[in-house]
Amino acid sequence: LTRGEGEAGRAGRAEEGTGARTGSHRGADGPDRPRPSAAMDVDYDEDEVSKPTGRRVKGRGAEEDDRYAGKAGRFERLPAAAAGADGDDESAGPARSIEGWVIIVSGVHEEAQEDDVFEAFAEFGDIKNLHLNLDRRTGFVKGYAFIEYETKQEAAQAIKGMNGQVLLEQRLFVHWAFTKPSGGARRRR
Repeated sequence: LTRGEGEAGRAGRAEEGTGARTGSHRGADGPDRPRPSAAMDVDYDEDEVSKPTGRRVKGRGAEEDDRYAGKAGRFERLPAAAAGADGDDESAGPARSIEGWVIIVSGVHEEAQEDDVFEAFAEFGDIKNLHLNLDRRTGFVKGYAFIEYETKQEAAQAIKGMNGQVLLEQRLFVHWAFTKPSGGARRRR
C-alpha cells in the first residue's frame, strides 16, 4: 500500500482477490464503518491440513530404549587385578586419586596462610599439591584444606601425626579425602 492510496485503494485491492469483501461494511447499527484491510481477513479453517491422530512426543523418554529401564546407579566394575595394581589389595579403605594420595584437613583456622599448613604437613613427605579454599565474600579460609602426597605411606603418616594436633589455636581433623566403598555395602542413590 503506497502513501496516498487511502481507503479507495484498499477497497479496490480487496476486490481483486478471490471473493474478498469490500472495504466498507454496513452493520446492524446502520452507519458505514471502515472494514479492516483484506490482510486482516484470514480464515484459518481453509488451510487446515489433516493432522495425524497420534501425538508425537519429543525429548527424553519419547522412544523406547533400555537406557532408563531400571539401570540407574549400576556401573561396570573394574577387575580385581586392576583395583589392586597400586599394591593396595584391601577392598575398602583409602583410594588413590589420579596423581597421588589426597587427605582432607578440617578445622583449619580462618586466618591461616598456605605456608602455615604447608610447613606443618611437609615434615611427613613431599607435598605434590595443597588446596586451601577461600570464602569469596570474606577472603578468609573456609576451614578445610586438601593435601596431596606422592605415596600412600606419606599420606598415612600425615594423618597419624596431625590428626588432633593444634594449628593456630585450632584442633585439626585429618582423614582420607577419597575412600573405596566396602565390598558388601555398595552405595545406591
